[in-house]
Amino acid sequence: VDYRFFHSWSHKPLGECVAMPPKFETLSIELDDHVATVFLNRPDKANSMNALMWDELQICFEWMDAQASVRAVVLAANGKHFCAGLDLTMFAGLEGASADPARRAEHFRLNVLRMQDNLGAIEKCRKPVLAAIHKTCIGGGVDLTCCCDMRYATEDAYFSIREIDIGMTADVGTLQRLPKIVPDGVVRELAYTGRNMDADEAREVGYVNRVFENREVMLREVQAIAHEIASKSPLAVRGTKEMILYSRDHSVREGLNYIATWNAAMLSQRDLTAGLEAQAHKKTATYDD
Repeated sequence: VDYRFFHSWSHKPLGECVAMPPKFETLSIELDDHVATVFLNRPDKANSMNALMWDELQICFEWMDAQASVRAVVLAANGKHFCAGLDLTMFAGLEGASADPARRAEHFRLNVLRMQDNLGAIEKCRKPVLAAIHKTCIGGGVDLTCCCDMRYATEDAYFSIREIDIGMTADVGTLQRLPKIVPDGVVRELAYTGRNMDADEAREVGYVNRVFENREVMLREVQAIAHEIASKSPLAVRGTKEMILYSRDHSVREGLNYIATWNAAMLSQRDLTAGLEAQAHKKTATYDD
């Protein structure tokens, strides 16, 4: 990661971060009130994920996390396809130049761990991330969308864990996150066969929330959902995401203890009062960033 991207904002408190995001080569960003839309932007390459895109995704979502005015994020793509997976040029040099097998293996392992962190920034982002997926979503695209809070698709969208077809085991998050989203048997079938799962099946098994006629309609509707989320207390939304992720990886008893402790420290009396008063008077509450 080129941390020069961070120089203008990383040292600032959350509420004082600069309003404009860093400039990217593989992504483009639109800001609308409290909602940011991030577009994968390699349309001529079907948005395949080259080394720069992996790094820029992490930089982008760490910026989104730090930007107080951003309360929800839509992740979409420009061009005819959402994401054709890993750019195969990334396989060149992954093992390193050492003649020692152990050192080559360590080099490979560190590269994979870095890529896991790149996409993990989406999951770690405190703001809900809504994936808007059209046409192709395979390989790394599935890894990418597994990190999002919710997924929406167009009628022509399809999904595939394609790594099995090139003789490797998926290693950047699909096999760890997807079993928490859809039934175990579905994951196994997709992972073992590499077959395509169309949008209707993805909705049926719970991978996507809704299916839309086309990309234009999907973007409009998903951004409306994001704006609805952005109208809520950002602290309450942040806490809700934290609890859902924590509960995924811990027992019910641990989750109950955590939320009790969390709210003891993080429940905002100001936001609670605003919400209660709005409910009582049938109005819409407004909340600070």
